[in-house]
Amino acid sequence: MLAATTLLLTAGCSSDGGGGGGAGNSSSGAASGPSPTRQAAGATPPAKGSVKVVRTVTEGLKTPWGLAPLPDGDLLVSSRDEGTITRVDGQSSKKTELGQVSGVSAAGEGGLLGIALSPDYASDHMVYAYFTSDSDNRVVRMVYNEQKESGEQLGAPDTVFKGIPKGFIHNGGRIAFGPDGMLYAGTGESGNTGLAQDRKSLGGKILRLTPEGDPAPGNPFPDSPVYSYGHRNVQGLAWDAEQRLFASEFGQDTWDELNAIKPGDNYGWPLAEGKSDDKKFHSPIAQWHTDDASPSGAAFAEGSIWMAGLKGQRLWRIPLNGTAASAEPQAFLKGEYGRLRTVASAGGDKLWLVTSNTDGRGSPKAGDDKILEIQVS
Repeated sequence: MLAATTLLLTAGCSSDGGGGGGAGNSSSGAASGPSPTRQAAGATPPAKGSVKVVRTVTEGLKTPWGLAPLPDGDLLVSSRDEGTITRVDGQSSKKTELGQVSGVSAAGEGGLLGIALSPDYASDHMVYAYFTSDSDNRVVRMVYNEQKESGEQLGAPDTVFKGIPKGFIHNGGRIAFGPDGMLYAGTGESGNTGLAQDRKSLGGKILRLTPEGDPAPGNPFPDSPVYSYGHRNVQGLAWDAEQRLFASEFGQDTWDELNAIKPGDNYGWPLAEGKSDDKKFHSPIAQWHTDDASPSGAAFAEGSIWMAGLKGQRLWRIPLNGTAASAEPQAFLKGEYGRLRTVASAGGDKLWLVTSNTDGRGSPKAGDDKILEIQVS
């Protein structure tokens, strides 16, 4: 595995892209399933890539977090603090509020986080959401009824899975349906580092569930939803063209990570941060200083993983050769749009990119927050 560019180690906690010290994080993002790509399967992508901002899809969003593209090209976006889901017209930029998700308790890094569409959305019209409640983090699903009036189009939440530890920090929150039709969720250790190594805890894990919330068949640990463990705070999930899973993860004082996920593997936290010589731990395929990344959403396009940086205020490209980085990561859009929360596939060489400057840690400018359409290579 290739090492990322060597960076100086300076203290600075990468919780949800803020500064500070201490141990004190996905939707579809954004979580992203496999998308069409011109890159031949298994081929090594070019060492140099490019990013072009095609247009601003919409603006004026409040604490946007999760993103779920609809079949007709419109987008659903969640508001962390307001607990609402809004539909954005993919052409006209018109925003329509579907409704508020009941039970959301927004505080710190918690609130309404990742969203994803049911694999059978065309027939069941179900929207899944990961949110922080008064007692835990949980996954619910709701019927989206477009025939009802604006603000009343979301049905009552049906709890699919609950009991994920909550905290003021490190709530994880990204959800996505994988190419196998199973529901994946990235969780955080809620600031309690010991939970990450405890396989009986749901904190600091990637979970794999059936759409009904049961442990998915074929999981590495019997009768357990745990797919991988030893994570600090997972907010990005993405599959490549060969259906291999990658996840972005916030570090603490030294290294943020991009990991290639293998079922049952231990990714080290809190015993290891970044690459480790200890063979018990699965080392990341790329790592960044926490000031340069604080990675949230991740997506796959054109042979690379694209990773949104909060504190780093840039979009990272990690070209792949199988489950290894084929070249050093590249940074794009540095500081141009502020904090970047979510990136999701828009098909082919296009991505959706969501800014996060109204989350209490950014410096909002006119129009914030925004969804951008970008073209990548």
